[in-house]
Amino acid sequence: MGHEAAGAPTPHAAPEKGTTAVYRGATLIDGTGGPARPSTTIVVDGGEILLVAPDGEIPDDLLDGAETVDLQGRFVIPGLIDSHQHIATPPNRALAEETLRRHVYGGVTAIRDMADDLRQVGDLARATRVGEIPGPDIHYAALMAGPSFFDDPRTWQVSQGETPGAVPWMQAITEETDLPLAVAMARGTHARAIKIYADLPPALVAAITAEAHRQGIAVWAHGTVFPTRPSEVVAAGVDAVSHITLLAYEAGAEPLNGYKDKPAIEYDRFADGDDPKLQALFEQMLEQRTVLDATAGLWAWLETETEDDDERARARANSVLAARLTAHAHRAGVPISAGTDYETEPHDPYPALYDEMAFLADRCGLSPAEVIRSATLVGAMSLGAEAAMGTVESGKLANFAVLSEDPLQDLAHLRSIEFVVKRGHRYDRTDYRPTGAPVEAEPKGCTD
Repeated sequence: MGHEAAGAPTPHAAPEKGTTAVYRGATLIDGTGGPARPSTTIVVDGGEILLVAPDGEIPDDLLDGAETVDLQGRFVIPGLIDSHQHIATPPNRALAEETLRRHVYGGVTAIRDMADDLRQVGDLARATRVGEIPGPDIHYAALMAGPSFFDDPRTWQVSQGETPGAVPWMQAITEETDLPLAVAMARGTHARAIKIYADLPPALVAAITAEAHRQGIAVWAHGTVFPTRPSEVVAAGVDAVSHITLLAYEAGAEPLNGYKDKPAIEYDRFADGDDPKLQALFEQMLEQRTVLDATAGLWAWLETETEDDDERARARANSVLAARLTAHAHRAGVPISAGTDYETEPHDPYPALYDEMAFLADRCGLSPAEVIRSATLVGAMSLGAEAAMGTVESGKLANFAVLSEDPLQDLAHLRSIEFVVKRGHRYDRTDYRPTGAPVEAEPKGCTD
């Protein structure tokens, strides 16, 4: 190396280990789904939680010389996790940084990026991790699909300067592919998972999953991969499946030829009670411990975005279907994470995850405590990171949000956020200002 030089400033980095902060007197909603815990103290050492205990049970030596924050009358929830984001389809660095900034000031301390241009996403993940820019931790996937998928215009947006399907973050897979090499190339992007998208038969879905797991990374898949049905996707052993409406294809009678040739969804089939084929699928997912990234509110958002009457009617039908099937999955006990696959306009002061959480409560029958668990602990499960985040517990990252009003009474109280702690660094809500002028939203990564 030519010479040593100081790197970029890291104003949002975690405090040094040995820097202790004591947050006292809070009502803690810890993310497990259990009851709120009043009069609770959280002791933070650097970027990690050292102790969580009743106010009267904190050893004096932990209080000596520590910064103390009085949270009497406040409510603490774990840092929120959006389990379905796209921040670089196509790459737009300024918009991505503003979105990440809004996330963290809105209490979102981690996101799952479901395949984008990983040249940019990797750098954004590094920058938020070391504290160069404000934002959540970013766990991201490299994509694999059949060759016929790669004329999709989005694949060109995320492969600019290269050939879609022939880059490490977006690979076309066939029976002749050297899967150990393909997975190793994906791992070389620092991806946490392989995303299996479309146009792959069941045997290849299973082979990719087995090889990824052998090399120590997760597999996140579309609920239907076409021609691979949801039950075949789950049977392959994937860790999470995305998009609840795609699971409807498990009950359809028509063959699933390919991603661009989907049969019509039989909406009437799901209008009266729980479908037995979906019940069997949900039991299979429960047995396999497969996380459902439902993106349940996505179609409600799309209904407001389109000006085409036919597309609006389709979005409305899919929104009703999403609510019914997500409610069914919830009754069956499937772990449901809160993911969006869209984002609010840059001038909106709060992230889209708040809307997804409201949809889960208002349309899918989850209680506020269950919704918070979906957006925290189950979100961490979708990342494969539940050992480090998702609940407020000793030994985990110091990721939590402080609210002035009780979110268990009304999830709209998420907007009473006062400050966020992410890896021990404090983000005061009063320091946040959204982008002023509305701009045209960027295209997102996928809808179905």
